[in-house]
Formats: sequence, structure tokens, C-alpha cells
Amino acid sequence: MGIRTVIATRYVTPLREGGSLPAIVEADDDGMYVLKFRGAGQGPKALIAELVAGEIARACGLPVPEIVFVELDPELARTEPDPEIQHLIRASAGLNLALDYLPGSVTFDPLAVQPDADLASSIVWFDAYVTNVDRTPRNTNMLMWHRRLWLIDHGAALYFHHTWKNHLERSREPFALIKDHVLLRFADALGEADARMSERVTPQVIDGIVERIPEAWLGADSPFVGGEQHREAYRKYLLRRLEPPRAFLEEASRARTDCV
Repeated sequence: MGIRTVIATRYVTPLREGGSLPAIVEADDDGMYVLKFRGAGQGPKALIAELVAGEIARACGLPVPEIVFVELDPELARTEPDPEIQHLIRASAGLNLALDYLPGSVTFDPLAVQPDADLASSIVWFDAYVTNVDRTPRNTNMLMWHRRLWLIDHGAALYFHHTWKNHLERSREPFALIKDHVLLRFADALGEADARMSERVTPQVIDGIVERIPEAWLGADSPFVGGEQHREAYRKYLLRRLEPPRAFLEEASRARTDCV
């Protein structure tokens, strides 16, 4: 299934707890979405990480709200009284990215909800694979909605792409920050999760996800010639990271032993 494209028709409200000032917007399909602006923070790279990591999670069977592309007209800034929001909208004209808004959802609290070992292990494996630094007790980036846990906010993943030097060599590195993962103590089935998840993240899956990266988001601050070469770098990194032995799995297993 491809990624749908919608057009933002109304800026509803900012979500100021987010560092890049995401916002709830209404679109031309009458849906409500949490919009991530290409003109904020780390720019298009955060949107690429959100797209690629989020769709890998979905391919692995993990619960992620629908991801859509959002066309943003800078004219929406005219009705906003906040100069910061006006600037952000104008700087993000064109193609952006959003997640389906989950009304009534609440932030996941590990003291109130204990996920089962299979789910916790799958999420830990996934976050170690995509080097997601942002799933800690301080900021879980998970929601409870309709009694189900949902993963959100993957813009901080794939941090290797902020500097492309030696990126293929770095694909084999462990992920030491997995020690801070909010679900690590529940993840006592990492071996089973590894077998299950690595089987689902096939070269065909990676190809399909990487091909969806919009041309407009590629090229900035990169050493590549053209979008296809840039996409191929993501593809090679993600596939090489999966090659056994997987250092990120070994690191997660060691970290869990230390934390229990």
C-alpha cells in the first residue's frame, strides 16, 4: 500500500510539547493529522526518518498510526497570530509529513501499563535497528489508544544520516543508547523477536519504503548525485545493518541483563 497525499486545509493547534512544534491540522479528506514540518528542527531529514522508520515498524507488524504526505500552502500562515507559527508554515511550503491523529489517546506510562514480552521485545529490537534515541522514560513516544499501544515520533531515528561519512561501516555498530529504552526491562524475548522481525524486513520491504522518500526531501547537505543515489545509500545502510551477527541485538541483550 502506498502513502496517501492529502492537502492541509486548516491549522488547528500547535503541540508545544514537541521540540519541533508539530501541529494538529485538518486536511481535505476531513481527517485530522499531526503534522511534522519540513521547515522545523532537523528539516527534511527528520521527515525521512519518520517515514522510513515508521513504515519499517508497520512492516514488522508494530502499531503505527497511518503516515501521509501533506501538501502545505503557505497562505495558511495568514490566519495565524503567532509569528513563530507563521514563519514555520511559510518555511514548510510544499510537501510535509503527518501521522493520523488519535483523539483521546494518552501518553504511555510504564508504571500503569506493562506490555507483554513479545511486544516489548519487538519494539526494543526495532528501535535498536533504526537507532531510535527517543523512546526513554522521560519521553516514551508511545500512546495508549483504545487499550492498545501505538508508536509515534521517529524523527530522531536513523541519526547516521546527519553525517554520511563512513555510513556503511557505521551500519555495523551496536546501539549503546538502547540501555535507556523504556521497555528494555520487559523485553525478555529478544531472540524470538530477532527471528520474527528480521524475517519481515526483507530487501523488497526496504526497497519499497526507500522508494517512497520524496525527491524534494533529498539532496540537502548530502554527498550524493541525484535522488536515486541518495536512496541507495539508505537502502544499503539498512540492509547491511541486518546482516548477522547483529551487533545491535547483542548490545540490547547485554543492556537488558544489566538492567534486571
